Amino acid sequence: MPDRSLPPSDRAPLPSGKELIARTRPFATQDVARSGWNLAATYAALAAAATLAVAAPWWPLRVLGGVLEALVLIRAFILFHDAMHGALLPSSRWAKVLFHVQGILTLTPARIWNDTHNHHHANTARLAADPAGTFVTWTTEQWRQASGWQRLAYRVERHPVTLLFGYVTAFLYSLCLMPFVKNPKRYWTSGLALGVHVALSVVLWVFAGPAVYLFAFVGPLFLAYALGTYLFYAQHNFDDVHILAESHWTHSDAALEASSYLRCGKVMAWFTGNIGYHHVHHLNPRIPFYRLPEAMAAIPELQQPHVTTLSPRDIARCLRLNLWAPELGRMVRYRDAWARG
Repeated sequence: MPDRSLPPSDRAPLPSGKELIARTRPFATQDVARSGWNLAATYAALAAAATLAVAAPWWPLRVLGGVLEALVLIRAFILFHDAMHGALLPSSRWAKVLFHVQGILTLTPARIWNDTHNHHHANTARLAADPAGTFVTWTTEQWRQASGWQRLAYRVERHPVTLLFGYVTAFLYSLCLMPFVKNPKRYWTSGLALGVHVALSVVLWVFAGPAVYLFAFVGPLFLAYALGTYLFYAQHNFDDVHILAESHWTHSDAALEASSYLRCGKVMAWFTGNIGYHHVHHLNPRIPFYRLPEAMAAIPELQQPHVTTLSPRDIARCLRLNLWAPELGRMVRYRDAWARG
């Protein structure tokens, strides 16, 4: 197992990338009944939480229902995410239809999601790669050479407020409005998702009232997408992440050195669909979410990952790291680019 106290170049050698990936393949098989049960249980929990948010007689219970709905929405998204990777019910026609409908309703149309997310998996921690599907990361040298407007745009993209408003910035804008405007023929489902979302908003506001719209619709979506956007950001943005030049990039190195393990406890692991086992997922995205812990437990090389948590201290620390310093082999703050320039 690698010693995290040492830089990658000084650690004991890992198995080759192909060998390590081959050892994950036994876990990239699913139990159809287990997959179906997880899907049914997730949708049932979502319906129960939404019912509480809509119909509870006491407003604090409605708030609780909305929070629970937001958390289950994250889990439902992970099931959709796994299905898009072919890791969940890939041969089921009804499941394919169901997940495509879910994608429209939750502002993650399958076409744009697959295009951007597959690019993300193929280019994680790749210094020269196009940042489509992920948050752009600059080196300290790039920061020093950028214009003031370029630096402002970079700051805005990575700012905590941008993550907090992920419902608008990442989902409504980046996955729906922008791709539809740029290429309506290819991304017509993004336009459809946007139209359906606006229509649902109007119908709920007019016929169910502002309280239902707030507690059971826009509030849960806002909270779910804020947390989801942060998780996506944080699991590739930590102090000792390694972003690699093209000549040194490999899929396995990117999975193990630029993807973290989110230690969050069993309850949050359920709500987040085990996406915290992110280094395992990036090594082999065809492993169903419910088998990720099993794969990590069985393969020693996966058992000393870069660890992140959802503690306020770790969140604050993550949000302060914005530039890759190649000379230090870690992420630093903006001010460090000048201090070392």
